[in-house]
Amino acid sequence: MKGLFLDADDGMAAIFDKMRTQSDPQIVVNLQEDPEQDRLADLIQGYDFILDDHTQLPTATLAKCKQLRHVIFLGTGARSYMNPEELAELGITVHIIKGYGDIAVAEHAIALMWAGARSLALMDRGMRDGQWLRSEGMQLTGKTIGLVGFGGIAAEVARIAGGSGMRVLAWNRTPKSADGVDFVPLERLLAESHVVSLHLLLADETRGFLSAERIALMRPGAMLINTARGAVVDEAALIAGLQSGQIGHAALDVFDVEPLPVPHVLTTMDNVTLSAHSAFRTPEANETLIRRALDIAAGVAGTARMTDH
Repeated sequence: MKGLFLDADDGMAAIFDKMRTQSDPQIVVNLQEDPEQDRLADLIQGYDFILDDHTQLPTATLAKCKQLRHVIFLGTGARSYMNPEELAELGITVHIIKGYGDIAVAEHAIALMWAGARSLALMDRGMRDGQWLRSEGMQLTGKTIGLVGFGGIAAEVARIAGGSGMRVLAWNRTPKSADGVDFVPLERLLAESHVVSLHLLLADETRGFLSAERIALMRPGAMLINTARGAVVDEAALIAGLQSGQIGHAALDVFDVEPLPVPHVLTTMDNVTLSAHSAFRTPEANETLIRRALDIAAGVAGTARMTDH
């Protein structure tokens, strides 16, 4: 089997070269961060599997790629870029990679929380413009953080926040338990948390999960952190909440449309801290991600060889 790394930048290509071994299957690296959609089918033709970092993969396009059998998505949010069920009907299996960046994303969520609590982005922008904007921040020790969804990333956030003297609440769609974490109904979490941090995978049932109705249940003036997926939040309701003060501050790494269009109302608001979908981007996380992708590629190639025999 032959594979293609569809959309590598220089950094990811270097990590790919570092992590692969002679025993890994043949994979061609396409040094093109944003392949043109009208040439995508031609680019993928002749490959049995592809590694996809961030390229949109329309079902109609992949239907033209008769040899393609596997898409290895470099992360967990494949649904933001393709429809796995439709691709399965074409005989194409979508693989995702969990857990590779739990520590990196958790640390980024905590960084966003501290930056938002002390208005660091606002003061930084002001000073660069010659303004001396002094801001009274939120002291987080003794405050409550609520984690919506509790997987590996949320568990790391709980560890760090708890170690910083915060009370940790969590809600999960299935029962869970963890030391130092109180699992409570969602309504109670929203009402009691000074900081609400989202940790939900994007699926049909979580799209728009933080709706206007749920935002209205939040503690007035609470901070919202989103390092999950932009689409788990109703963006219009988020903006309305920020404008009304129901949400005191939003610290966001993910958005409905990425890159975030300019101009965009979120870029004009003082009570918003923004980062460019980079929570997972550390050398350690990327090395783990690429190695796990190569392991998946080796697995599908090995399965194909067994089937051929």
